Amino acid sequence: MWYTCDYPEGMSKMIQVRNVPDNLHRELVKRARARDQTLTDYIQEILEREVSRPPREEVFRRIASHDPVVFPGTAAELIRKERREP
Repeated sequence: MWYTCDYPEGMSKMIQVRNVPDNLHRELVKRARARDQTLTDYIQEILEREVSRPPREEVFRRIASHDPVVFPGTAAELIRKERREP
């Protein structure tokens, strides 16, 4: 069931993840400790890193919107030429 709740701007939200397998929980705790972080801080860092990258559909859309690059020859020919030049 989805529901919305109006939080005041800037107020932290809570996310709860249920049914985390024991081996996954142990590994997350181990990695957090190795970084001298709490589990919450470590998981928040992972989530922030994930959402800082654009979704792959957006990346593909951006790539498709650019003009294609045309090289004067094949990649192998360009590499051979570059290796020959001092």
